[in-house]
Amino acid sequence: MLSRRTGLCCAACFLSTAPCLAQAQGDTLRKDASGTSQRPASAQKTPSQARTASRAYQSSEEESITVSAKLDHARARIFPSLGAVSYKIDERQINVTPGGQNASISQYLLRVPGVVQDGNGQIHVRGDHNNLTYRVNGILLPESLNGYAQDLDSRIIQSVSLLTGTLPAQFGFRTAGVIDVTTKTGASLKENQLGIYGGSYNTINPSLQMGGSKGKWDWFFVTSYNQDDIGIDNPTASFRPTHDRTRQGKGFTYLSYRVDDQNRISLLGSASYQHFQLPNTTALPIKFDNGLIPPGDRTIQSRLLRDTQLEQDYYGVLSWQHTADRYNMQLSPYVSYGRINYNPDRLRDLSFQGIAQQEMNDYITGGAQFDNSYRLTSDHTLRFGLIGQYTSERLRTQSLAFATSDEGEQLSRIPMSIYDASGNWAVQAAAYLQDEYRVTRKLTFNYGLRWDQFASNFVNDHQISPRANFVWKVTPKLSAHIGYARYFTPPSPQYIGLATLQKFVNTSSAPESLIESPLKVEHSHYIDAGILYKVTPHYQITLDAFNKWAKNLGDIGQFGRAVINTPFSYRTGQVYGAELSNSWRKGGWSLFGNVSYVHTRARDINSAEYQFEAKELAYIKQHAIALDHQASIAASAGASYETRHDMAYLDFVYSSGLRSGFANQGRSRNMRFSISAISIAS
Repeated sequence: MLSRRTGLCCAACFLSTAPCLAQAQGDTLRKDASGTSQRPASAQKTPSQARTASRAYQSSEEESITVSAKLDHARARIFPSLGAVSYKIDERQINVTPGGQNASISQYLLRVPGVVQDGNGQIHVRGDHNNLTYRVNGILLPESLNGYAQDLDSRIIQSVSLLTGTLPAQFGFRTAGVIDVTTKTGASLKENQLGIYGGSYNTINPSLQMGGSKGKWDWFFVTSYNQDDIGIDNPTASFRPTHDRTRQGKGFTYLSYRVDDQNRISLLGSASYQHFQLPNTTALPIKFDNGLIPPGDRTIQSRLLRDTQLEQDYYGVLSWQHTADRYNMQLSPYVSYGRINYNPDRLRDLSFQGIAQQEMNDYITGGAQFDNSYRLTSDHTLRFGLIGQYTSERLRTQSLAFATSDEGEQLSRIPMSIYDASGNWAVQAAAYLQDEYRVTRKLTFNYGLRWDQFASNFVNDHQISPRANFVWKVTPKLSAHIGYARYFTPPSPQYIGLATLQKFVNTSSAPESLIESPLKVEHSHYIDAGILYKVTPHYQITLDAFNKWAKNLGDIGQFGRAVINTPFSYRTGQVYGAELSNSWRKGGWSLFGNVSYVHTRARDINSAEYQFEAKELAYIKQHAIALDHQASIAASAGASYETRHDMAYLDFVYSSGLRSGFANQGRSRNMRFSISAISIAS
């Protein structure tokens, strides 16, 4: 998972928009023996020739940038927000977020209404659990096991937007929100940058950014390394966690070739390699008599556990974009591979948990996305497309556990070895058609249909989903929207069958029950309504409310020591809430303030029941409970002032805390409250 920093950091290169440690620029000069800069003889020109060449180069460069901008604008016409709620975080807001471009994408999104974060670094939008779609430069990213919020390097970002609410028909599968990233380009990166960031918890974070543009080519590359002593959220109240070091390496590349004024080919590539120690809780009692431990061994203490986890994610996306007067399209094949390895502390895990399980969970996904827009008339713009992908998932475990009786009493001091190999496959396909109809100059009606199909080794399901919303510009200052969406949300293919569970019967790791109903697809109805009021040219207010009713409400949880999320579902569920946002900008000043409320309720777990105790299952069958990722109240605010050389800001984030305990009736200790302040002067 991603590194969490709850304390304030002292940074060698904190928010300066200039390169942090060093700059490297292409140099056509060479030096003679005396150290004087000289231009090669073949390159020397008269002043008149130099001015002519400079104007020609500048004209060519401006033409290239203009054509690329037109292609970017055409791509945006394929993927508009169309009545969905959109919150944008631009480069200025990124700079005044604690850590600047060294912060994670999650930290940027926490400054958006309705977004909270759990102890493992995952973000939750409007009471959903990791139900997010990630898009980079209009290109859908294939889904990973734990989400991309911790894999995407924030240094690639020019701006990031969160789309939520009633999404247009082209968005599906993961529907709580769309994290829409616009990356830097070679043209926007005026110098190569080498930087280093550091601070509390022994944080060291060097990075390198390189990019450029020449003729029809544009490229950008970033790589970074991070290490610190708080990789996963601290499970204790102590300031410094025990055994929580992380080492993370990331790389991202963007390459674009403009074939002509109407066609462009782009390539996105990313690699993420992250190693984590799992933090410990001190003074846990020894529960099992472990015959592998010598008598009197004083090293069997919970604070000395040495469990580790390695996470890897790699993906590549090739995209062809074509634009004409009325027609725009983008075709994007993609492939993704991810892997999680969990390595236990065999002796200590057996003593405290009764099982030491080495796990390897990996997947590979391949697919393609085909999106189109066609301006039929001045009042109608059609959008249509197809998407299809195939995923293969594997889980390999090598476990040590003690034999037990039917009553759960330990029968042997020597553990037995249990090996299991299982896997899943899933096919997801969708097609959509929608129309943007400008009824009047002030009223727009966006409506469409989406067909979804999910086929796997454990469940098959499909749905036709209507989407519709109205956007009404009431006055030049006031606009309103209301919308409805039918959503189809399939589970991740991480199903564990009866054959695996039976291997652990009469062991110290036996499930309380063998009920393992197959994972199910969530079907939901969603409504959203809101207003945007521009009080002055510099100050605006947005107010939004939403309600979701779901059958087979999907959820995920961490069951066991390994930080691997496992899906399950509730028979019925509801999520509703409201958001208020304020923003004001004038000159160098910028202020924002957000507050949101979310309430969740779900009843009757109807898949993967073996993960829960029988008493808890019985209670949830009869009572509606809050979801464990519900933070009822969340708020954020900030103020900043900047000039050409100086910057100062004050930042505030609050969350009321997620749920925990029996049937999620308790409050977790994950209540978040932080204030950050920084002032930088040249």
